[in-house]
Amino acid sequence: MEAEEESFVQLPCPSGSVVLSAEHLRQEIERWKELCSALEQDHVELQTATAAVKQRTRELRKERERLYETFKQQQYLDREEEICLQDSIFLARELKNTLTKRHQILTKTLEDKRKMVFWKDPEMMLPVLPEKKMAFKGLVTNKDLNKLKLTPLVHYPLQGGSALITFEEAEVAQRIIEAKEHTVQLSCGEELEELEQCRVRVQAAPVDVLLPSALEIRLTQSSRSIILSELPSGDIPEEALLDKLEVFFGKAKNGGGEVESTKLLNNCGQAVLTFAEDRVAELLIERGRIQVPLGKQTYELKISPCVSGEVSNLQLQPSRCPRTVLLSGIPDVLSEEPMRDMLEIHFQKPSRGGGEVDALGYIPAGGRGVAVFTEDAE
Repeated sequence: MEAEEESFVQLPCPSGSVVLSAEHLRQEIERWKELCSALEQDHVELQTATAAVKQRTRELRKERERLYETFKQQQYLDREEEICLQDSIFLARELKNTLTKRHQILTKTLEDKRKMVFWKDPEMMLPVLPEKKMAFKGLVTNKDLNKLKLTPLVHYPLQGGSALITFEEAEVAQRIIEAKEHTVQLSCGEELEELEQCRVRVQAAPVDVLLPSALEIRLTQSSRSIILSELPSGDIPEEALLDKLEVFFGKAKNGGGEVESTKLLNNCGQAVLTFAEDRVAELLIERGRIQVPLGKQTYELKISPCVSGEVSNLQLQPSRCPRTVLLSGIPDVLSEEPMRDMLEIHFQKPSRGGGEVDALGYIPAGGRGVAVFTEDAE
């Protein structure tokens, strides 16, 4: 209780209370001075911290304003760039459409020019022939071992408004070509009145195609492949047959080795086997024949070398189709089927120089077609 009373300043009481000593008052005053000094120090530090916070706030506000201005400028630049890109895309699309249309026009013009040149100089129509690997799959006899028979298969472009007509007799085709121009009467039926019929003029020209006159092939024998002939047909599925061949010729005891690939040749009862090593194929070819169990039976297969070839020289010369005539300048006045019938009826009549028609192909105006010519059996 006495300690608590010493921490307070006691004022004189009228009833005669105890008066504090001078020493005690001095100590109290010193304590309060120290407390005031500490408070003043805290006040100074607080003011310093407040000033620093205000300074930092001003700096951050300026940084925010600077970043906002930068963001606005970048946003404006991005918008300008987006507009420029959209304009570039639009111009690119317009240019693409223009070039596409120009390409189509030039392609059609080029085809028309090539068609016109073809009639004057057929050799100008020769394309650049790339080297092409070939595999001989035919049968070899003791006669004419150095000759290879070629069966022509010519693709002939046919423009719109034209027709190809093949007669049974070459003399008829020659008469039609010599007349050059023919007037064809068109109608949709005999019951039509004269005013509902019309006549058109068409031009007749010979058909010249390019056929091989000389062919040179560079042959190369494969060092790792063989051809197996006289395979059973229809008895064993193709995949099963190839698996059995691979298993048999993959064994060293059968004279084989590791098989790299197997392949059946189309409709000839032959297969090509390729080994991983060179020596295997050579030893098998020396044997000539081999007994191979396939399914429930054993077949004697013939082993031949696998020869590939490359066309080293090809010469072509124009050849005229003796029984075929090109009709051009046919207007688009009838649909395809009636026009074909009218042309065939007109050129079948002997009174107009025609004869029996073997085949007729017609391409209406605006269309395109390809006629395929094969070797004439006659």
